[in-house]
Amino acid sequence: MEATAAVRAEGLAKEFGSVRALDGVSFEIAPGEVFALLGPNGAGKSTTLRILVTLALPTSGRAEVFGVDVQRNPTKVRSMLGYVPQALSVDGALTGRDNVWLFAGLYDIPWAERETRVRATLETLGLGEAADRPASTYSGGMIRRLELAQALVHRPRLLVLDEPTVGLDPIARDDFWTRIEELRESTGVTVLLSTHYMEEAEEHVHRVALLHRGRLRALDTPVALERGLGAGKNLEDVFRTFASDEGVPASGGWKDVRAVRRTARRVG
Repeated sequence: MEATAAVRAEGLAKEFGSVRALDGVSFEIAPGEVFALLGPNGAGKSTTLRILVTLALPTSGRAEVFGVDVQRNPTKVRSMLGYVPQALSVDGALTGRDNVWLFAGLYDIPWAERETRVRATLETLGLGEAADRPASTYSGGMIRRLELAQALVHRPRLLVLDEPTVGLDPIARDDFWTRIEELRESTGVTVLLSTHYMEEAEEHVHRVALLHRGRLRALDTPVALERGLGAGKNLEDVFRTFASDEGVPASGGWKDVRAVRRTARRVG
């Protein structure tokens, strides 16, 4: 019997008025895989993630998470995934513990298990000693780990990360990925993320899907995509090859830059 894919997208399309943000995107993610969506701002990465986490409906096409249709049974899909969005999801006025406790309640973790689960999740992510401090006192890396704790407290099968390391310094980024790899080894969680950091994808991701103008332009392992361009090429070369058009800067416009900078300032 064929194993159920962790994620299956078939012909996903999304229109916002006259703008076609996604145009027939299809891919599968295997259980336990780390899979990245790459592409310039406006390529359709966040739209794809929002459809998969049931925050947006596709105009056409379908998607499943572990065999469950995201449109027909969104409640069940939400119970199987943890989502860390680009926007800051931590309340700075609350302690780290209270932030995670709030999410434990949202995911209906039984009262008898809640305290133990929250404490264990914070300890796993290295936040045990800081658990009772206001989140507003945390560093950028600690805030990202706290957001991970919020997303993982209910033990999801799929972890979805939208630009998870934006605004983090290199040390905090390395620490973040160490935590992700430890979680994968201990729980087998599948990871789906979007990123603009090519070195992250090269080092930590099993396969990448490169989007441009709402279409899937390339799909394979980083090594295979690099070899496809010839000797000495890296993933940045792949990105430039598949995600740029003549006269269309791949870096996006003023609104895109402003949004990314605002998020980076919030995260710290």
